[in-house]
Amino acid sequence: MDQHKTPPDTLTYESYLKIRELLDLQKPLAQPESHDEMLFIISHQVFELWFRLILHELERIVRLIKADEPREADRLLRRVTDTVRLFIPKLSVLETMIPSDFIKFRDNLMPASGFQSRQFREIEFICGVRDVRYIEMFEGNPAARERLQARMDEPSLWDHFLGMLEGRGFDVVDEESQETTVAGIYGDPKQLDLRLLCEAMIEYDEMFSLWREHHVRMAQRMIGSKPGTGQTLVEAAFDTGPLGTMGVEYLARTVGKRFFPVLWAARTHM
Repeated sequence: MDQHKTPPDTLTYESYLKIRELLDLQKPLAQPESHDEMLFIISHQVFELWFRLILHELERIVRLIKADEPREADRLLRRVTDTVRLFIPKLSVLETMIPSDFIKFRDNLMPASGFQSRQFREIEFICGVRDVRYIEMFEGNPAARERLQARMDEPSLWDHFLGMLEGRGFDVVDEESQETTVAGIYGDPKQLDLRLLCEAMIEYDEMFSLWREHHVRMAQRMIGSKPGTGQTLVEAAFDTGPLGTMGVEYLARTVGKRFFPVLWAARTHM
């Protein structure tokens, strides 16, 4: 028998989690070898695994909201928030790498870039932050383009939330009425399940924003005002022309993104 194959009736920790395959996925490129490249690869692979979990949960949350089950949606969204909460300490591990060590292998990454994380874009699209130009970054990946286009075309999590409110008789025809409705939900003890879900949504939104901000600071600490490895991709997709310090400056512009701006605006009416 092939020593690498597990008998079908013998399930082990290693075979269940595909540990052999998992540990064979780290392939540094730098020559001569750069010690910190392994840290860089593993950190980003871990993020992609967490992104996969977030997508798994968000899809379930959407189904729960469509079924008017806000309590279970609230529970799972808090799980998503706690997952995002893990991202910041993971960035601190990357920050143990000093810029001079990063430079040793950074050029090997071009033109690959975190901008090409299809799962991250899916998360944004599901949550309502959408820009068709991001799809253009996947010109050579038809499967990714198709998946992102599908996300673009379907209702967002917020759209489904509004559908649930409408199904309960609330007026949510425009942003003003949505803000008024949310403010009213907070003041109505009978709408506790909706209030808790609103709080879960805004906490998730806030945590994602805090992670974006920390990511900006980490990038600035690591590369200063150097352009990002994917600058050409972004310039082509967004038709921006040379941006010089596009790497950190672009990331800084994303900090203000909000998934659920109505929830933030509704605070003014409470």
